[in-house]
Amino acid sequence: MILHKGEVLFRQGESGSLYHLKSGLLKIVRLHEDGTPVMVNIIVPNEIVPHHSLISPNPNYGTAIALVTCEVDVLSAKEWYRDLESNPDKCRDIALLLQDKLRMMQRRIDQLTEVAPADKLRKLQAWFQTFFTDVILTELLTQDEIAQFIGLRRETVNRLLRSQASSKLPAGPKNS
Repeated sequence: MILHKGEVLFRQGESGSLYHLKSGLLKIVRLHEDGTPVMVNIIVPNEIVPHHSLISPNPNYGTAIALVTCEVDVLSAKEWYRDLESNPDKCRDIALLLQDKLRMMQRRIDQLTEVAPADKLRKLQAWFQTFFTDVILTELLTQDEIAQFIGLRRETVNRLLRSQASSKLPAGPKNS
């Protein structure tokens, strides 16, 4: 299946199929009880989601939205869980997938707690460039989403982005 930017793959609270992201990027947005949306994760190629349903069915934790055009394989939940019961090696593979995701989340937590705001933004931009060398992060995520993802205020992200932009401008004539 092909999803275009902004299209929803699954919604928070729903249950059903699992999905293998073959290409593209998805954002996971969680809607809090007060209606506030918060971006909680970015799904990269070769991930199977929703993660919390890889071993047993559960309602989706958030809503998956395409950040760019994505190619996705739909995996039947019924077949997935039946295969788990008959194939113990698949359980090990899933454990390894979850282990990799846990490591990524631990690195993200470390990044949130150990670096200066400008470094947080630079690290996110560098990570993003590993997937898209020709697309600017702010073309796919709002300043609010960037701020949520790296643990900053939107105003701080705005200031840092303006600072980056002004440092890339060519030096012009000085005003007298």
